[in-house]
Amino acid sequence: MAFEKGQQLPLQTFRVTRADLIRYAGASGDFNPIHWSERTAVGVGLPGVIAHGMYTMALAGRAVTGWVGAADAVLDIGVRFTRPVPVPDTDEGTEVEFTAVIKSVSEDGLVTFDLTATCGGEKVLAQARVVVKQI
Repeated sequence: MAFEKGQQLPLQTFRVTRADLIRYAGASGDFNPIHWSERTAVGVGLPGVIAHGMYTMALAGRAVTGWVGAADAVLDIGVRFTRPVPVPDTDEGTEVEFTAVIKSVSEDGLVTFDLTATCGGEKVLAQARVVVKQI
């Protein structure tokens, strides 16, 4: 895909369920109970069980590779976590949506874009900036 400054990239939506969190915990070794125990999550002031921050960032990476077309084109991703992604105990879980706007395209093919990630209409990532090489 050829990118141009100001270009809005298409919405990408990913569903997150409690089963996804369990699989991620097993793969990452992060078994913090706020990611699987409603009682613990609420007990520490969270709205309920929340997705792992790194899982949310991995979804951002999936969105980016979807737009770029190749994982090896991604040179840098940086974000700040602003809100947790609550994951209800339902078959549907929740959805995290990603959009992006191209901020710059350099002569040497480096593309910088600002990424937006939302869940339930709330931004869950801030200062999300991505640099890719155009292929």
